Amino acid sequence: MTVYGRKPVLEVLGDRTLDVDKVILADTARGPAVAEIERAAGARGVPVRRADAHRVKVLAGNGKQDQGVLADVVAPRMRPLAAALDSPTPPAPVLVLDGVTTSANVGMILRTATAAGLGGVVVPHRGVAALDPLVVKASAGVAFRAPVLRCATAAEAVEQLTESGYAVYALGARPDTDPGVGVESLFTCELPARTAFVLGGETQGVGADVADLVAGWVSIPMPGDVESLNVSSAAAVVCFDLVRRARTR
Repeated sequence: MTVYGRKPVLEVLGDRTLDVDKVILADTARGPAVAEIERAAGARGVPVRRADAHRVKVLAGNGKQDQGVLADVVAPRMRPLAAALDSPTPPAPVLVLDGVTTSANVGMILRTATAAGLGGVVVPHRGVAALDPLVVKASAGVAFRAPVLRCATAAEAVEQLTESGYAVYALGARPDTDPGVGVESLFTCELPARTAFVLGGETQGVGADVADLVAGWVSIPMPGDVESLNVSSAAAVVCFDLVRRARTR
C-alpha cells in the first residue's frame, strides 16, 4: 500500500511492526520534515529514493496532498481476488464493496472485517475509495494487515466469486425494478460456507450491474423507524452475525 504525506510517512516509519519497502521523495522536497523522514528511514534501513515531483504525484495518486513524499508499505494479506480464489483455501466469508466512496467508511469496514476474522474484503480498483492515508487513519492502522482482495470492479468480483461456487448476496432492500427477487432476513437465512455479501455505496446502494448478478438479497431487520444504516454500520452487523453463526455451529 502506498502512503503519502509527511506525517503519515513518518508514522509508518515509526511503527516497527510495519515492513516499509521504500520511501520516495520529490527532488523538490526539502526542509526539517523531509530531513526527519530521511533520518527515520535510515535508522530502519529503508531505502530512500528521489524522483521528480510529477512522478511522485503519479505514484501517490493524489497531487494535492502528497507533499512530495510517499512510502510503500508491505500489506502481507493483500492479494488479487483471482489468486485468492485459486488458492488451496479460498477465503470465506467475503465482503464486496460496490461504490463505497467515502474513505472513512472503507477504513472502518476493513477494521471491522479484520476484527471479525472474515476471509477477505474485496476493494475494487474502480468505483471505491482508494486505499489512501484517510482509509488507513479510519482503520486505525489495521488496513495494512486487513485481508484485502483486489480486482477491477465489483461486478467482476461477483462474477469471479459466483464462478468459484460462492453464494453472493446483496445487502439491502431489493430494487423495485426486480419484484421477482425476494429479500431474506440476515438473522434467519441459511448461508453456505462460501458466502459473499455486497455492500452498496453511501447514496445509490448496490449498483444495477451488480444487482443483476447476485443470487439474492439479504436485509438487516430494523424494528425502529429508520430507513437504513450507514454502510460501515451495516458491515459491522453482518460481520458479527457471521461470528455468532460460526460460534453456534
